[in-house]
Amino acid sequence: MTHTVDATQELAAFLRTRRESLDPRDFGLPARRQARRTPGLRREEVAELAGVSIDYIVRLEQARGLRPSVDVLEALAQALRLAPAERAYLFDLTRQRPRTTDRPATTAAPPLARLVTDLSPLPAMLMNHRFDILAWNGEMASLLLDFDTLPPSQRNAMWLCLMHPEIREFYVDRERVVREGISHLRAAWAAHPEDQDLIERITEFTKGNEEFARLWAERDVKTPGRGSKAMRRADVGAISVHFEILVPLHDTDQRLMICRAADDESQSAMDRLYARRRGTPHGAADPAR
Repeated sequence: MTHTVDATQELAAFLRTRRESLDPRDFGLPARRQARRTPGLRREEVAELAGVSIDYIVRLEQARGLRPSVDVLEALAQALRLAPAERAYLFDLTRQRPRTTDRPATTAAPPLARLVTDLSPLPAMLMNHRFDILAWNGEMASLLLDFDTLPPSQRNAMWLCLMHPEIREFYVDRERVVREGISHLRAAWAAHPEDQDLIERITEFTKGNEEFARLWAERDVKTPGRGSKAMRRADVGAISVHFEILVPLHDTDQRLMICRAADDESQSAMDRLYARRRGTPHGAADPAR
């Protein structure tokens, strides 16, 4: 089983799943005498909305080798009411957007590594598009776990959420966290078709984790830049955090994640974690590792 991007097949599946997810009532379409045999909009309805022929939609959804123009892609995105991340995914699949030839980041850019440290006492870490964790500060290690104790292959936010026995149980709304992570990975997968390491990661997760395989097949595409996560730890209790993800202009493959407590009770719990860590060696706070 391989997850190398077959753009034609993926485009067909993506268009079909987006069409089937739409509610005809949202488009003010007239009621039909016969019940709809398939969910969502019919192909002829999408064709009319996009201003293309029904045969063109059929050929696209059957992966028959079409390469839509930018104008057609814009029309399809509007007809299917794609969100910004979904629209970007559509353009990536058809190779209509300029893409960088830079190799994916595997180490933290030194200025960003220093910034991660300087952000203390806010928990912060640096990742690449694969969710590989490239740098972290002591507060983030306290909040999640001591990344320095893990082999490099396991310093990956998605791997930890899916596979690590302790982290798996942290999140109160675990499926939402996993779903959001997968939707980001799908966008990254289309934007970086040459990234063999990412392809191998996705293959590993799909083969080894039923939950990932199920959610991956839904083809959700999002690139969340901020949000909230609720955790429950046996040692300090409930912790809710708000997070922000920033992309540096000079290192666009690196993503800086910054967290802060969502309420006073969460801050108190985090302070207890930090105090406990200050009594131990601070090795994992070294972001250059």
